[in-house]
Amino acid sequence: MIYVSQLQGKPVYDAWGGSVGRCVDVLVEHPERPFPTVCALAVRDGADLFVPAAQVSSLYPGIVMGVRRAELTPYTPHGGELWLGRHVLDRQIMDTEGRRVVRVNDLQLAQMRGRWCLTGVDVGGLGLLRRLGVEGAARRVAGWLRRPLPEGVIPWEDVAPLQEEGPVRLQIAKDKIAKLHPADIAAILQDLDPHTGQELIASLPDEALAEALQEVPSEVQVAVLSDLEPERAADVLQEMEPDEAADLVADLPPETGEDLLDLMELAEAKDVRALLAYPADSAGGIMTTEFASVPAGLTVGRALEYLRKSEQAQESELLYYVYILREGGKLEGVVRLRHLVLAPWDAPLADYAEMGKLVAVSPQTPQTEVAYLVAKYDLLAVPVVDEAGVLLGIVTVDDAVDAVLPTAWKKRIPRFVERG
Repeated sequence: MIYVSQLQGKPVYDAWGGSVGRCVDVLVEHPERPFPTVCALAVRDGADLFVPAAQVSSLYPGIVMGVRRAELTPYTPHGGELWLGRHVLDRQIMDTEGRRVVRVNDLQLAQMRGRWCLTGVDVGGLGLLRRLGVEGAARRVAGWLRRPLPEGVIPWEDVAPLQEEGPVRLQIAKDKIAKLHPADIAAILQDLDPHTGQELIASLPDEALAEALQEVPSEVQVAVLSDLEPERAADVLQEMEPDEAADLVADLPPETGEDLLDLMELAEAKDVRALLAYPADSAGGIMTTEFASVPAGLTVGRALEYLRKSEQAQESELLYYVYILREGGKLEGVVRLRHLVLAPWDAPLADYAEMGKLVAVSPQTPQTEVAYLVAKYDLLAVPVVDEAGVLLGIVTVDDAVDAVLPTAWKKRIPRFVERG
């Protein structure tokens, strides 16, 4: 195998040993594939010339064509090629397996079935030493010290380019990134330089961006949303959990927040406005209005059928508790989903639920008190009810303890967000 840095600047000779120029870049086609094939070398000798890979007989130790200069059929770029030096070298990329942002120090090429292919990205220190021309010396020193130099090559199929220029912006890269856990995307966003971060944000679907924003500090949320077009910012807010969206709107300038609420769908905007009416550190201010519920008086089987058809249940942030409501939305009981699934089909739902006096809080209950109840009763969520007992929302454990745990501990608490 060889590396792009070993080709750049090297002389190119024809089959008779005549000088053709110096290699300035390597072009590959079909960069979305695991092993993109080298299609041409960009050569400069006063003017730009593209030597097709099919007419190159050797790349190492010297670049030699298989034909005479007069017999060369120049390659004509069609715009879909990836220039490894221009588009990838020294750029930030994402290692989708390691879930980290890294910088490209070199690019690895290997022969496969008689053709040179791009096989990996060198992100280690060895790649830098190679480009400085001291790799050999470094290896000798490492050999004397009996400490081998660590390799840092990532397979190309595990790479997601992050920058816009040229064909680096690939649909497969977008798909790879969007499938990562929101916490991983959030960490990557915070590691990127501002320009590359904006390009990544532009490539993410609204739902993936919304979930990632729920994992970053509020100042990052505000900065990201402020850089988006208002229409897209409103779409992203709609994809966030209502309580998270309300917190973010509260951190925005009042006029900006009101403008975004006006651009949201009426139902989602109504939920967010309702949450904004409560103090930020109260149960009402941190609750979510998305929860699973069923009418009172059902059997287990009918309750399960109701949940399968319920849009509210499908949007629930925490489908672990199912709340039983009387007429008017009054909270009557709660059943754990596990008990519901394992109960006999024709049994009364009330036989497997906690009924009557339940652990619940009012919208004005301080967040610290909600956190105390979560810890005392080992709950994953606490219902929030008004004076008449109507269920307004629920406070999940991650939101309840947000104010009382150190930042480092908060990250250990899983968010109750299901990814489709």
